[in-house]
Amino acid sequence: MAITEESVVDQITVLEDGQIQVRRSDRVLRDGVVIASVPHRHVVVPGDDLTAEDARVKKIGEVEHTSAVITAYQESLL
Repeated sequence: MAITEESVVDQITVLEDGQIQVRRSDRVLRDGVVIASVPHRHVVVPGDDLTAEDARVKKIGEVEHTSAVITAYQESLL
């Protein structure tokens, strides 16, 4: 009986204002079958550093976070 752990980004949602909501699941598997899963969520806002993000989140951010989107988001905070 092999117990392993994995972390996977299982949901990515882009909001109208450019925010990217990311859900990561940390899973425990027994013989390849998930026996426990704990979700973690975070938000990447336009202008955030993407270097530590999942590869798919990076690709989405590169497309979605244009200079116009970053400026509009920053102005919405004022």
